[in-house]
Amino acid sequence: MYDVAIIGGGPGGYAAALYAHNFGLSVALIEKDKVGGTCLHRGCIPAKAWLHTADVFTEVAGAADVGVVSSPPVVDWDRARRRKDAVVDQLHSGLNGLMKKRRVDVLAGFGRLAGRGTVDVTAADGAVSRIEAKTVIVATGSVPRAIPGYEIDGDRIVTSDHALDWPQQPQRVAVIGAGAIGAEFASLLADLGSTVHLFEVLDQVVPGVEPGAARVLARALGKKGVQIHTGTAVEPPRVTPTGVVVPFAGESVEVDVVLVAVGRAPVTAGVGLEEAGVGLDRGYVLADRETMLTGAPGVYAVGDIVAGTPQLAHAGFAEGMAAITHIATGVAAPVNYRAIPLVVYTAPEVASVGLTERQARSAGYDVETHDHGIAGVGRAIIKGQTDGLVKIVVQKDGPIVGATVVGPAAGELIHELMYAVGWEALPVEAAAFIHAHPTLAEAVGESLLAASGRSLH
Repeated sequence: MYDVAIIGGGPGGYAAALYAHNFGLSVALIEKDKVGGTCLHRGCIPAKAWLHTADVFTEVAGAADVGVVSSPPVVDWDRARRRKDAVVDQLHSGLNGLMKKRRVDVLAGFGRLAGRGTVDVTAADGAVSRIEAKTVIVATGSVPRAIPGYEIDGDRIVTSDHALDWPQQPQRVAVIGAGAIGAEFASLLADLGSTVHLFEVLDQVVPGVEPGAARVLARALGKKGVQIHTGTAVEPPRVTPTGVVVPFAGESVEVDVVLVAVGRAPVTAGVGLEEAGVGLDRGYVLADRETMLTGAPGVYAVGDIVAGTPQLAHAGFAEGMAAITHIATGVAAPVNYRAIPLVVYTAPEVASVGLTERQARSAGYDVETHDHGIAGVGRAIIKGQTDGLVKIVVQKDGPIVGATVVGPAAGELIHELMYAVGWEALPVEAAAFIHAHPTLAEAVGESLLAASGRSLH
């Protein structure tokens, strides 16, 4: 009998499996595909490899602006795709090595709860084996959502799963959904020369982030040539011999391919959750956020399937660790959801942590905000990337409760503000630390100074 059986080998599942060695727990990790899950094989990692290709292409294309004269760059799509695969394979190999080192038994197959402490594992050939464990963690992840009328065929109408392996660069693309996934694909495709239409039914790109940050990103995407249609619902498409016609608001556009990027749905069907007594809400698992324990004794849930928590790989990591800690010690080690950063890897990047101004006011906080653009920051001018800002949300006479960064390396800069939010730092405390000059991080320092009431520039 194992101490822990984990159903699903994505970020939440494999993090729990690896973390268990700290407590000497025996672990079986059940995965029907490859350890690493969507994030490693069909999400975070391959998408960022493509985004890096777009970044390099853009930098080389503009090299003459900084005095480096070269031939105009050409995208070798197949080579870029092979490099993406090589990055994924390297990380997958390393992860498999860690599983062996930590003595995690990886079982290939589909896991299903079959009774208290019992999991049935169905292999690819249909053979079923049964394992027993004192506790079970369900970490079955998510899949791309579809929308009515847009039947996914993997050719003309696709999800991000397909787009990461396009055999050639599509020249005309409609992206439906301007959340993180849709905005990232729009950014990289436009940088590489594709014509892109970006549709979003809500009133801004990347809904949920600070409106000012969304406006900066929308302007930047517009400069790349992305045609943005916010507040716009698409109508059912018409597939033609040459592409797909997408109707919207009395107009239409014909493209080579439609990328549906309207979010991700939890994978909870067929796992035996309801039969085991696990509560569900629209397919999401109801779990205690202090411990990740569900309503079924000995059954935990982590990652994208958990109701009300962010669908982020690093949130899954943290939840897996929290579940293992509770299993091993009986003591809750809850995830600090308030201080989990969100990063959108567009160019420019958008990153946030804590509450937006709107969220803070809705929650009843009396807040002040302080913005600092990066247009005057020396390092940003040197890099030729001056679209961006830093915004700090501060409880009046209290701590920093949220922050947003837009600009180059925003995904790295946000972690300084993550600590400020997580530790409930007062602006005057955070502003006391000195930022090196010239750096992009000076924009953060300037914002903190302004928030403390003692601005410099």
